[in-house]
Amino acid sequence: MEDNKTLHQQLLEAGVHFGHLKKKWNPKMLPYIFAEKNGIHIIDLNRTIEGLDEAAAALKSIAKSGKKIMFVATKKQAKEIVAEAATRANMPFVTERWLGGMLTNFSTIRKSVKKMLSIEKMLQDGTMDSVTKKERLTLTRSKEKMEKVLGGISQMGRTPAAIFMVDISHEHIALAEAKRLGITTFAMVDTNSDPTKVDFPVPANDDATKSIAIITQYLTAAILEGLQERAQVKESEEDNVEDNTDNRGRGLEITEEDGEGGRRGGRGRAKSAGPGAGAGRPGGSGPGGGRGSAGGGARGGAGSRPGGPGGNRGGGGSRPNPVKH
Repeated sequence: MEDNKTLHQQLLEAGVHFGHLKKKWNPKMLPYIFAEKNGIHIIDLNRTIEGLDEAAAALKSIAKSGKKIMFVATKKQAKEIVAEAATRANMPFVTERWLGGMLTNFSTIRKSVKKMLSIEKMLQDGTMDSVTKKERLTLTRSKEKMEKVLGGISQMGRTPAAIFMVDISHEHIALAEAKRLGITTFAMVDTNSDPTKVDFPVPANDDATKSIAIITQYLTAAILEGLQERAQVKESEEDNVEDNTDNRGRGLEITEEDGEGGRRGGRGRAKSAGPGAGAGRPGGSGPGGGRGSAGGGARGGAGSRPGGPGGNRGGGGSRPNPVKH
């Protein structure tokens, strides 16, 4: 409760509760409006905290899974704040201008990014020294222009798993592309916007710099926490792999020793067994025949010969009794 009170006070001081004029409101924002004062709607900060907690938990889970989250804010008062937060979390961002098809036509955008990176590499390794000054100047200007728009997504190899926006009315193209691709959406939603268009809306003032800063920093902290947990899980998995490797090595050594001991024991037992220690063959049965000995060995053990015809020969022994008629 103390954390909620502290956060509530911070949101209040940052002016997060100030909405737009009553005549500019969206009726779907009614559940998030606390009251009206001097013709301005006041946002319920309790609903803001609920939205923040839900959005932070979802962003933390996405970051922990290793997926990318794109930050989008092309409003003048939000550019620097969002770019700094995204850079701190090592996430892609767009703060200058949203190019149409940046998500739905990502393959073409990726080609432009590769072109920008190739020009940058040529300028650094001295390849451009052999061309004329005019050509070098043209390529430099082209690179700067592309870097201004695409610099934030230069390291993004595929479409992101989620997108965070400031003011969905201003970023309606980005929102439409994200919804078309099924990308999870997070956004600051003011009283003039439709919160049902966003998966995780955070009702807040999206015009004040302090309001944008406190919401963005709160969500960025959740992302950083998820990344930290992911790093810890990776370290523990690597430690387990090393331990298992060591255990397998020790097991192989023990198995070799046991095998050597088993071979020695087998040779000892083979030497201790005499030539006549095998089991004899059973005597055959016939008229008046006696039972064969069970002690006949492999080389003529002391067994008895069968008494009647048809009996198997055992080892060397006594003669059979004569048959009486």
